[in-house]
Amino acid sequence: MVTAGLRRLLALALLGALGHAASAATGVSVLPAPPDTGPVTVFYPTAAPVARFVRGPFSFELASDAPALRGNGHLIVMSHGSGGSPWPQADLAIALVDAGFTVAMPEHAGDNYRDMRDVGPATWRHRPREVSQAIDAMAADARFAPLLDFRHVGVYGMSAGGLTALTLAGARWSPALLDAHCQAHLAEDFPACVGLATALTGGLLDGMRLAVARRVIQFKLGSQTTLESWTDPRITAAVAAVPMAAVIDMGSIATPRIPLGLVRAGKDEWLAPPWHIDAVRAACTTCVLIADMPTAGHGSILSPQPPDLPPRAARLLDDPPGFDRASLPAVYGAIARFFVQNLAP
Repeated sequence: MVTAGLRRLLALALLGALGHAASAATGVSVLPAPPDTGPVTVFYPTAAPVARFVRGPFSFELASDAPALRGNGHLIVMSHGSGGSPWPQADLAIALVDAGFTVAMPEHAGDNYRDMRDVGPATWRHRPREVSQAIDAMAADARFAPLLDFRHVGVYGMSAGGLTALTLAGARWSPALLDAHCQAHLAEDFPACVGLATALTGGLLDGMRLAVARRVIQFKLGSQTTLESWTDPRITAAVAAVPMAAVIDMGSIATPRIPLGLVRAGKDEWLAPPWHIDAVRAACTTCVLIADMPTAGHGSILSPQPPDLPPRAARLLDDPPGFDRASLPAVYGAIARFFVQNLAP
């Protein structure tokens, strides 16, 4: 769980990065679920007093269902990673609220902490639509609709949510491209191709694991060659953190349709950088590397960190030795600054 000291560092670094003082606290509210998806958790500026707000193992100082302030008038939609929820990304959301933004986090159907039945391409297809539905829900809510400019919306995504952000920036992808990648680089990028079902151990059974995985992946994905895409003209800036990207037609992201920022973790063992974030950087001519965290792992961008993870998930999401969580305030400040600079009309 993030410490109060780290939260103070987050706030101070953000204020320094943006050059102004925060004028509001953070409110939190939950909008009803749009059709065929999950509820939308909203973090927003408010003048109301905060109180202890607990969700599962996570604790924050927030104003629940308080009246909203306009802030800077811009909305950012955050797309969580596989099996995610709003709370491990709440400190980033609060930092964005400190910068004046309103933040909406849809719960992706079939790929969240309560329900992981559709993890993978099935949910990757409908995640961008769920982002659009979250914008629609905010525009239909009497509390938030008058306060926000829905012509210039930002999107932030981490991991599978990073693929969502890349898709909304113009990337096209297909399961067959992931199959081709996994056939060629399965051993080097095993968690990205197989997930948490099994792991390579360096033992005698690894050869069998690789052979079986190749056959299963080809059977499930090889024939799905249609390139998937989704465009929402209201989204005019995007940030992708440690994104799933081996599935992408890299030519489609060479010139994104909107400003696109990237966040890299140098010791990411779930989505190995050479095949994901570094491949996007090599292909994209206009992308901005907002933050490069050379000692960070796949889950190091999350704050507060999810506790009590199963061993395989913990190995891939916990911080590697040497990563300093005190570096997160600067990363969050850089993300906020990117949106401040790129969401102006």
